[in-house]
Amino acid sequence: MLDSVEQAIVDTVRDFVDREVRPVARRLEHENAYPEALVEQMKRLGVFGLAIPEEFGGAAVSTPCFALVTEELARGWMSLAGAMGGHTVVAKLLLQHGTEEQRRRYLPLMATGELRAAMALTEPDGGSDLQALRTVARRDGDEYVVDGSKTWITNARRAGLVAVLCKTNPQADPPHRGISVLLMEKVPGFTVSRDLPKLGYKGVESCELSFQDCRVPASALLGAVEGEGFGQMMRGLEIGRIQVAARATGVARAAFNDAFSYAQNRESFGKPIWQHQAVGNLLADMATKLTAARQLLLHAATRYDSGARADLEAGMAKLFCSETAMEVALNAIRVHGGHGYSTEFDVERYFRDAPLMIVGEGTNEIQRDVITRQLIRRGGLPARPD
Repeated sequence: MLDSVEQAIVDTVRDFVDREVRPVARRLEHENAYPEALVEQMKRLGVFGLAIPEEFGGAAVSTPCFALVTEELARGWMSLAGAMGGHTVVAKLLLQHGTEEQRRRYLPLMATGELRAAMALTEPDGGSDLQALRTVARRDGDEYVVDGSKTWITNARRAGLVAVLCKTNPQADPPHRGISVLLMEKVPGFTVSRDLPKLGYKGVESCELSFQDCRVPASALLGAVEGEGFGQMMRGLEIGRIQVAARATGVARAAFNDAFSYAQNRESFGKPIWQHQAVGNLLADMATKLTAARQLLLHAATRYDSGARADLEAGMAKLFCSETAMEVALNAIRVHGGHGYSTEFDVERYFRDAPLMIVGEGTNEIQRDVITRQLIRRGGLPARPD
């Protein structure tokens, strides 16, 4: 599926994870410390430019390659994969919908990681209902005046560019025709109010944002045409959900690997515990579902690269991979027994990180709705895979 160059990229990231990330991930996670040194190494590796073409200073790879790189990062520490998730979505938004001026201004800096980007969709009272958002951008001459709030925005404190979904025409009918995306920098009136406390996903910040009489130039409108933001962001969420599926697969893989190794080294009743049928059955189920999850992930990634709509495939991948990660993480604790409940082993971290993928980038309940609607629209599943 990957050519030799892309395989070398994945191998390089895998080596980086084994050499630099895994030895320090447990300490950084327990300290809830931002991984500054690791992010700097990711910049040097070119990870932040993997969705950006060479003409803008990046090294764009196929979506399957991007998914496998994300999986490797999440295998080491899921927070690292989160550090480049929203960044990649914003890069795709700029490439697919941005003006030439917007692309030239932001993409070269984003490719090196000098400029980090985040996306701001979720609102305190809105959840997954993006059409019900209340953040409003009112046109005032050559500027927009933005008022509202966002929550659960990853990388918001360290991002220099935030793609904000807002209403530029609150009276539009249907509502989605009044929604736009503004490319906002940290200007007066834009406040990162606090970092939210979390069960897992430590180190990388998830923040609340507020906008009060915040003025940005009219040129901040993504693509320069109002009312297209909802469709733009829905396409952006396809790559976002593929990225979340890849993160889930990485967490599941780490949990399986730890359980597999432990089951061969831990003995009870005079033999390695994998030889006990109860443990062996857990390993068999974990490996089977992990293999299926990766195939579904790569299927969605390949569909995305075809240029066709991939919301069905991305939704399926996000749903299955995240549920698999949760199940595999729990079973890894079962394999470890009492040690699995100890913070001296990594499996408890996987168990705390896995739920994020179930609720992030659209809850799995929303994914099921997306899947059903697309099945109806497409007339069911094809007789064979595309």
